[in-house]
Amino acid sequence: MIIGLHHAQITIPKGAEDEGKKFYCQLLGLQEKEKPKSLQGRGGFWLQVGESEVHIGTENGIDRLKTKAHLAYQVDDLSFWRGILERNDIHIIESVPIQGFERFEFRDPFGNRVELIQVV
Repeated sequence: MIIGLHHAQITIPKGAEDEGKKFYCQLLGLQEKEKPKSLQGRGGFWLQVGESEVHIGTENGIDRLKTKAHLAYQVDDLSFWRGILERNDIHIIESVPIQGFERFEFRDPFGNRVELIQVV
C-alpha cells in the first residue's frame, strides 16, 4: 500500500548548484538536507519541505520551459510570496482558478515551473 510521498525530484543544469541553493534556500527559504554520503559526489542537493523532500538533481540538455511538470508548494500567505518574488524580478504567471484555493506560478532560474498555492 502506498502511504505517502517521500520525495519528488526536479533538475537543474550540471554545475548550477550554487545558483540553485541561492534561489531555493535563500530566496524561498527552504532548508537544505544533507544527502547520504553514497550520493554526495553525484551533484545536486536535497531540500526538506514539511514532511517531504525535494531532490534537486543535475542534468544537461533539458528544455525545462517546454513542460507543464511542476511542484506546488503550499503556503499560508500567498500575497507575501508574490511580493518577495516580484521584488526579485521573478515573473508571476496567473493560474487557472480552482475553487477553494488561491495560486500562481513562476519559473525558477533554470526554467522549472513552480506553483505556490494557498487554501482559502
